[in-house]
Amino acid sequence: MFPDFPPFSSVSTDMSTIGYDVDVATGIAKALGVKVHLVPVNGQNRIAFLNDKRIDMLMSVGCSDERAKVIGFAEAYAPYYIAVIGPQATKIEGPADLAGKSIAVNQGTLEDSSLTEAAPESATIRRFPNYSAVIQAFITGQTDLMAVGNNVGAQVLAKQAALQPEEKFQLMSSPSHIAVRKDETAMIEAVNAAVQAMIDDGSLNAASETWLKTPLKVENLKPAE
Repeated sequence: MFPDFPPFSSVSTDMSTIGYDVDVATGIAKALGVKVHLVPVNGQNRIAFLNDKRIDMLMSVGCSDERAKVIGFAEAYAPYYIAVIGPQATKIEGPADLAGKSIAVNQGTLEDSSLTEAAPESATIRRFPNYSAVIQAFITGQTDLMAVGNNVGAQVLAKQAALQPEEKFQLMSSPSHIAVRKDETAMIEAVNAAVQAMIDDGSLNAASETWLKTPLKVENLKPAE
């Protein structure tokens, strides 16, 4: 999992990893009768780590046809959408308004590919190795805007009162999935069963209320039409 992706995952004051993804991974491990081992990854190495068998599952993966050619996907376990965020004073209503603007994004992620597809040629996309660097670039004025997931963006919206940031528009809605190696059918079925059990017993909702600060809506685990 990403080590700096709150509220999905982050390092606490006692140096342990906490967050929504940690609770879900722990619940799946418990259902499988194994001990969870959390491995930090980034947007550039995580699929290679999975296919090289250095890890067995990836958390917080957006499902796409391109990725489905090389990895397998279990059902979605968390709502997720990608938004362009900018200062309130900057008028941005859609992709065309990105012309001439600079936008920070985490390299190698679904945010990156979505932004690259939507942005006009005159936009400057600045790619960074992690979310902390993306946020820092935006709040210090190195870029005009940033493109991040709704939960990463929520940190900035809540804490940067002077900047008055706001969501401008959504690039796409893509619920978060757990990825495994391609064609590992038994693993996919086991993960799906574990997540469904967490939905049924309320533990996934509890994780959502704790970390995402909202009750879980199962309909938000379905991709946009």
